[in-house]
Amino acid sequence: MKAWIIDGGFGFENLKQAQRPDPKPGPGQIVVRVRAVSLNYRDLLVTKGVYNPKMPLPRIPCSDGAGEVLAIGDGVSRVKVGDRVAAIFHQRWLAGGITDIVGRSTLGGDLDGMLAEQVLLSEDGVVPVPEHLSFAEAATLPCAAVTAWNALVEGGLKVGDTVLVQGTGGVSIFALQFAKLAGARVFVTSSSDTKLSRSIELGASAGLNYRTTPDWEKWARTQTGIGVDHVVEVGGAGTLERSIKAARTGGHIALIGVLTGNGTVNPLPILMKSIRLRGIFVGSRVMFEEMNRAITVGQLRPVIDRVFPFTEFPQALQHMESGAHFGKIVIDLTK
Repeated sequence: MKAWIIDGGFGFENLKQAQRPDPKPGPGQIVVRVRAVSLNYRDLLVTKGVYNPKMPLPRIPCSDGAGEVLAIGDGVSRVKVGDRVAAIFHQRWLAGGITDIVGRSTLGGDLDGMLAEQVLLSEDGVVPVPEHLSFAEAATLPCAAVTAWNALVEGGLKVGDTVLVQGTGGVSIFALQFAKLAGARVFVTSSSDTKLSRSIELGASAGLNYRTTPDWEKWARTQTGIGVDHVVEVGGAGTLERSIKAARTGGHIALIGVLTGNGTVNPLPILMKSIRLRGIFVGSRVMFEEMNRAITVGQLRPVIDRVFPFTEFPQALQHMESGAHFGKIVIDLTK
């Protein structure tokens, strides 16, 4: 089978196509024929060696993929040959809270990832995908969608709440879609007026260009009068101070990304406003399954920016690095 690997060092120059033996399932294991893979910003950081400079190489990258079960080992009962499935991000985080052990079971990082024609997984490490979704759409779910679900639904989102979403990447667009599905009002910030217009077409109540209006936290408070109930924080320390100001007293901030680099944050406003600040590291299989039920009931469809053929994985990463995308970037392994 064919696979992409990071080998001999980090960086785009060390991305290589390789031939690997077809995997054979042992007891409790399955082989998935991968049809599509989606990219996350983490995949770019992994490739560059920023995410984990000590990660053993070679490594097959990418955490998110979907396909059909090609073979099963002895004792497998959760799936059967031919089932359409997606891999879960943390292969050992099935339910409950995250622990050190399950946190070190990530695809495309701790373990080989999904960017191969066939992958060997535990039967516990996959979920069925909603029937109305294509493989490309299903491949967008494991990291970005589950992260957004954990950030909002597990964060107490309810009908009538207000949500501030930063940017229009994969997590942010899923957060917008889930918030609308739950009957919440959504406000979006972006550096692109075109992307803001597309966000409003998806159901956002209003949008603001943070390049032309840097004090977006004041705008967010103006929209609600008291501040927003939830902030989907993807910037990190560089934007967290503004997010704290944008949130209402007693509000919730889901801290997801570190796109704006390092910085210092004064903890006093968090204390004085009783802000609930949660670090989000994707989610469990149970969360994934609950999310899929909501996606099915709502007939929600992921937003795909662009689909690249398997041979153009480096170009797909470069497209992500450019920041030009709106929604998810997908690799089609059938092309």
